[in-house]
Formats: sequence, C-alpha cells, structure tokens
Amino acid sequence: MTNPFSLEGKVGIVTGLANQDSIAFGCAQALHQAGAEMLVTYASPKAERFVTPLGAEMGHPELRLCDVQDDAQLDELFDRAHQRWGRLDFVVHSIAFAPLDDLHGRVVDCSRDGFTLAMDVSCHSFLRMAKRAESLMPHGGTLVCMSYYGAERVVDNYNLMGPVKAALESATRYLAAELGPKGIRVHAVSPGPIRTRAASGLQDFEALARESEAHAPLRRLATVRDVGNAVVYLASPAGAATTGSLHYVDAGDHIRY
Repeated sequence: MTNPFSLEGKVGIVTGLANQDSIAFGCAQALHQAGAEMLVTYASPKAERFVTPLGAEMGHPELRLCDVQDDAQLDELFDRAHQRWGRLDFVVHSIAFAPLDDLHGRVVDCSRDGFTLAMDVSCHSFLRMAKRAESLMPHGGTLVCMSYYGAERVVDNYNLMGPVKAALESATRYLAAELGPKGIRVHAVSPGPIRTRAASGLQDFEALARESEAHAPLRRLATVRDVGNAVVYLASPAGAATTGSLHYVDAGDHIRY
C-alpha cells in the first residue's frame, strides 16, 4: 500500500533557515525524512556558519544565500531549481521581519518605512515566490507560509506583525483561489509561541511562551519539528484535497482566546 505521507521523488524550496531553532529547520528535517529533496535558503552571510553544520540533519540539501528583497537572488534561486529538477513540488516560506523600533511600539505609531518593510519581507515576498513557482508547477504543487494567532486577535506585544500576518493569511486565500485550477494548493500554518531567533525580537516573549505552555490544552509548546510534520502532510498526497486553509500547530493554544 502506498504511503500517502511519502514525499519520495518530490523536490522543493525551504526558505528562512537561521539556526537549529528555526521553523525552517524543522520543516527541512521533516521533509527530508519524508523523502523530499530541497534547496534551503538563509538570509545573510552571517548566518552561513550557523546553517552549514545543519546540513546532515536535512539530508545535505543545497544551501543558498537568498535575500528575498533582492529580485536577482530570488530569480537565481528559482532558476537553480529549474536547472536542477525542471520543476518544483513545494515551496515553504518561513520568513518574517519588522524593524525593532516599529515592532516594539504601538501600531498607530509605526513608521511608514517600517510598515512597508515588514509587509514586503513578511508578506509580499510570499507572493513573489508564488509567482516564480507557478511556472515550475505545471502538474500542481504546494505553497506554505507561516503565520501566528496574533493575525486574528490582539496579542500583547505582537504589535505591527499582527496586521502584517493578517495580510499574509488573506494572501494565502487569494493565492489558493487563483492557483487552485492549476492544481497548486496554498496554506498558512499558525504555530504557537516557539523559541526561535525571530521570536526573541518580541517584547516579553518568554512570558508569552510560559503562559501558553501552562494553559494550552496540551500543556506544552509546539516544536519546530511539529510544524515540519504538519508541512509534510500539507505537501503530501494525504493533503491533496486541502487548500486555502489556516492550520494551527500550537498545542491547542488558539482555542483559549
């Protein structure tokens, strides 16, 4: 009997690797163990020394520097996928950024430049990737991005990232509607608080994490591997009838709000 969760022979791109605590790392690990091959990106030369030692745990993927604000680097990434495989089966977008001055202040006080930058890196980059992936998915594929419950409800100190992630979730639904006729499925995953480098930029993140761990129905935090396992499901034949959805991977924390 065929394993519906197998990704044997599937190829894709995972973006946003920074270190072993990255959601991108958990995704790449799980995708590799399900049988997939990948290109995995990191955002800056400074990250190279942290990501290179992780190669073995991800199946020794090709690691590539990619600043998502640099169209030439994005083109090179997708051109490399085309050159290597001639197609893509999945793309995982695990990238978010906001300037700290804007992230730590009130939404009403955020600067125009800060809002624009946060939206460009955290949301519009997913659209740019979807556009490039479309032509490489002639027989369908899966696009996945990462959100958080602060997109739906006010969460203390999530601030600017709330409306930015709300835009990302809305973009997911529109992409699903537009690309669905081509067999391309689009999803957002909403992890709970996870101790990543990006999360450390939120004020009082540890208090948020402790509160979630103490009161989430499963009394724990999700791990990056939990997120990766969910992405495997979404990218696999097991998820073939799903698209346009928001998938919580948060130990049930979202039901408390």
